Amino acid sequence: MPPAIEVPFTDLSAMAHEVWPEIQEPYVEALLQGRYVGGAPVAEFERRFARYCDTTHAVGVANGTDALQLTLQALGLGAGDEVIVPANTFIATAAAVVRTGAVPVFVDVAPDTLLITPEILAAAVTPRTSAVIVVHLYGNMPDMDGLVAVAQRAGIPLIEDAAQAHGGEWRDRRAGSFGVAGCFSFYPGKNLGAFGDAGVVVTADTALAERVRSLANHGRTGDASHYEHQFVGTNSRLDTLQAIALTAKLARNEEWTETRIAFADRYRKELAGSGVRLTEVDPLARHVYHLMVVRVPDRARVQAAFAAARVQTGVHYPVPCHLQPPLRRYGTGRLPVCEQAAGEQLSLPLFPHMSRAQVDRVCEVLDEALSARDPLPAGDPR
Repeated sequence: MPPAIEVPFTDLSAMAHEVWPEIQEPYVEALLQGRYVGGAPVAEFERRFARYCDTTHAVGVANGTDALQLTLQALGLGAGDEVIVPANTFIATAAAVVRTGAVPVFVDVAPDTLLITPEILAAAVTPRTSAVIVVHLYGNMPDMDGLVAVAQRAGIPLIEDAAQAHGGEWRDRRAGSFGVAGCFSFYPGKNLGAFGDAGVVVTADTALAERVRSLANHGRTGDASHYEHQFVGTNSRLDTLQAIALTAKLARNEEWTETRIAFADRYRKELAGSGVRLTEVDPLARHVYHLMVVRVPDRARVQAAFAAARVQTGVHYPVPCHLQPPLRRYGTGRLPVCEQAAGEQLSLPLFPHMSRAQVDRVCEVLDEALSARDPLPAGDPR
């Protein structure tokens, strides 16, 4: 019998090997000539990524968390301002709000998609609400038409946390093009990942883009000298080497995304009727599958079965934001959907260089794990 197929959770080296022949010359040239910050490669990537997102401006920053915080600061949000945030997200979404001095107001999500809905947002808006951050979690986009309409009626800016949704769409419009700004992460594990930390803010608002760029560059403005500062800013810039790598990867992102979608479709077909719960996708959305998330009973046992079969899995996210120790003071009560999902979510391997055989192996192991559940013996008090 041949050995069982091993399946990594992702394979970043395969993507690096694919782009390296193209970027080797400009990468080494920049490295050896000492051009590490700014310059033409950064401007070129910003131009291409803005166009990719159907927006006018892109401002490269150091990471996705900074992209969110700089956007909030550029909008003038600060102490006492309340920002609505879905609790089912990575902590960075809420941390960016807290770091500005504003207050995150956590809301629950829909049980089918695990995303915020227009109804949830409308119910959460109060006279104290200053903004909302809509998260395109796992690569899936919620009802952006409805969410934008609610935000407009409330007179509050809508910010897109698109850290997991490069190329995601709602009604054929790209993630990042709906709100006043879209905030992306290029952490290496993202669909479009750098060789380290990186991020970007996209927007159609010229004044907002200029303010974000200034705040990210120690408060300098384009016309001022190096030592003139209009704002108290920070140091959060996209570096030249990352921009070179990202430009090459961006050219392949659509192909890689279509491969992700094809593998996700295969997962969905193979897992139909298996007993796992899959997050739903609206027909108007293009889910780009940063993560392939299923919900399973007895997750720890299922994950242990995967580990024994040499299949890597992940959990995103085991503790909702409102239950994280540094954020509990902002909680205002239970959020039952987030809390239940946190104990059930399991992320399966998904990356553009995996094989159909690996997808089938993951499904096989999951089916075996679910079938191995022992029934409770008669009289068991559990």
